[in-house]
Amino acid sequence: MARLTPLPLVAVLLAGFAHAGELTIQPKPFFTEQAFSASALPSEATLIRLDTKVWPDFEFTQLAAHGSKVAAGAVLVAFDAAAITKKLDDASRACATNELSLAQAELDLAILTESTPLKLDSVRRAARNAKEENQYFCATRRNATQEHAAHALLRAKESLGNQQEELRQLTKMYAADELTEETEEIILVRQRDAVGHAEFALRMEQLDHDRTLKVTLPREAETLAASERDTTLALTKAEAELPRLLILQKLQLEALKTACSRDKETLANLEADRKLFEIKAPAAGWFYHGPIEDGRWTTGELIKSLLPGGKAPVKRAFATFIPATAKLSLTAFVDAASARALAPGLKGYATLSGREDLELPLQLTLLASTPEPDGRYRANLDVTWPEGLLIAPGTPAEVTLISYDKPAAIAVPTKALSFAPGGWTVEVKLADGKTERRLVKRGRVAKDTTEILSGLEAGQVILTP
Repeated sequence: MARLTPLPLVAVLLAGFAHAGELTIQPKPFFTEQAFSASALPSEATLIRLDTKVWPDFEFTQLAAHGSKVAAGAVLVAFDAAAITKKLDDASRACATNELSLAQAELDLAILTESTPLKLDSVRRAARNAKEENQYFCATRRNATQEHAAHALLRAKESLGNQQEELRQLTKMYAADELTEETEEIILVRQRDAVGHAEFALRMEQLDHDRTLKVTLPREAETLAASERDTTLALTKAEAELPRLLILQKLQLEALKTACSRDKETLANLEADRKLFEIKAPAAGWFYHGPIEDGRWTTGELIKSLLPGGKAPVKRAFATFIPATAKLSLTAFVDAASARALAPGLKGYATLSGREDLELPLQLTLLASTPEPDGRYRANLDVTWPEGLLIAPGTPAEVTLISYDKPAAIAVPTKALSFAPGGWTVEVKLADGKTERRLVKRGRVAKDTTEILSGLEAGQVILTP
């Protein structure tokens, strides 16, 4: 019993036969091309950036218009310098003050260096003398003073006794006479006075003796002992303190030197930053807002601050000066697939939007071997610009490069290829009218056509969908 083929499958097969065709293989020119966008950028440009040392605030007061043509020496950018001028004045005064303080500290150190040994010697002498005085007092002078006081008291007593004895003898001698002469009376009066003086001297000597033993010598002993103790302590302190003060003075001097050096550095940095507050064109050329670097012209959010009153970023390019002598070339960033198909030396052409009638000859001069952070590869192209055509930096262009060119190649429609476990195949028509799947080696692909490197020969017929 015959089986009926389902209607949908019959329709598919009929549709396949209806659209199937035959193609006779013939060698013909085959090439591949790579098309991508590029930008016209200068071969040389000066990035305008504020490589500041310390100053963070730059407010625009003047900014040349974007794309303006400027003469050599023209002001491109100017900033408000009022705040940094005040800071410079303060820093200059601080430097002058620190230099005077440093000079005074150097003088103080020189004097202290010379006087410290002298002060130590003086304290050592005082301690030595106090010790010797106390030792001598304890060993000799105290006893000698006591003996001297006792001897003085004894002499006073002896003197009184002698004066009393002489008065007694004179009185006895003159009493023998019945009549005392006037001269004898005078002598007796004088002797009585001498006795009185001797009695007074004895009383005074007794007081001195007692005070010497009970007050003066004990007090002097205390004073000398205290002096020895105090000068010993002063010496201990001086021997530790004076060298330390000298070290501290040296450290303070070094600190002043460091502070002075830092203030000078700050002043120098401010002076260097002050020069950034007006930027002039180094030559005739063009002024562009936004940086042109590494083959890219970028603006982004930065462009919003590029106006009077806005703040310029520091340590980051925000504008570009392009000299009039700079040559424009094309720069592109291609994807990995295009990069693999390109090589320096390839030729092609570029077109500009609005002037598609112009095909500008160009050549690939540089292709980066490593990708940018976004995964694309930088490509530099040398282009021949026609006379009289004004091209502004940043102008976009469409580039076409012939990446592969073979004058006589075997190629088939890409849709004729099928992939099987053994590789790529095409369906070949045999002489008896039958067909077979034949393995081929695929080459380059150009749009809807694929190069065949082996497996097919000229004159063979293949079936195409």
